[in-house]
Amino acid sequence: MTRAFAAILITCFGFCAPARAQDVKTEIERYRQMVSEGSPAELFEVEGEALWKKPQGPKQAALEKCDLGLGPGVLKGAYAALPRYFKDADRVMDLETRLLHCMTTLQGRSREEATQRVFGNADRPSEMESLSAYVAAQSRGMKMAPGESHPKEKAAYELGRALYFQRAGPWDFACTSCHGEEGKRIRLQELPVLLKPENARSVVATWPAYRISTSGFITMQWRMNNCYQQMRMPEPAFGSDATVALIHFITVTGKGEVYSGPGNKR
Repeated sequence: MTRAFAAILITCFGFCAPARAQDVKTEIERYRQMVSEGSPAELFEVEGEALWKKPQGPKQAALEKCDLGLGPGVLKGAYAALPRYFKDADRVMDLETRLLHCMTTLQGRSREEATQRVFGNADRPSEMESLSAYVAAQSRGMKMAPGESHPKEKAAYELGRALYFQRAGPWDFACTSCHGEEGKRIRLQELPVLLKPENARSVVATWPAYRISTSGFITMQWRMNNCYQQMRMPEPAFGSDATVALIHFITVTGKGEVYSGPGNKR
């Protein structure tokens, strides 16, 4: 698939130079269509199902009784309703934060052990990535409807919006540095303005996703973590209030879109 993408770019830049932005966008969309069927994300879904049912931790328990918001063990539609407020934890949680909660409460694992390796690579995916793929896939065809009514859900949204604009770090960057103006891109990658619902919808409806350029599965927590790294800011703790709030803000902005992931990314 990577060679196919290279061939498309050679065609575009070799015979259409100087390439227009619209030409590049069209070719990237054509590339995405080529890889949309038979996504490698399916392999992560299979592994995630095995991990969901696998007894682990001091309690030798599976995650099958994990309550993702719709009741213990209910997966259908659960991802589409996240992030949301959970009374037992008294905080707003996204998928990965809730999975971590279930690992510590149901399986008896320490937070340190459960988060020792939450971001994997092509050769060795992490447990969290495979579980995210499996759980998210159970919401295909359902509209994204994150929690918005609880006071802490409203607070998380406002925090996420504030963080989206907050400039910080040695480069004085914010989310808006990349995702604040139309027409921006990094190399060939378009940078959507996620403040606009029409742009946020396609994002929340396809993450988590398989990244073809690195042959790895990428979760939303990984994406937020990597954005902070690129802004040269301190790495946030896994499942922090900041990353959950940003995910909540973007998901609420893109609510109503039918979930079609896990998707493919360049």
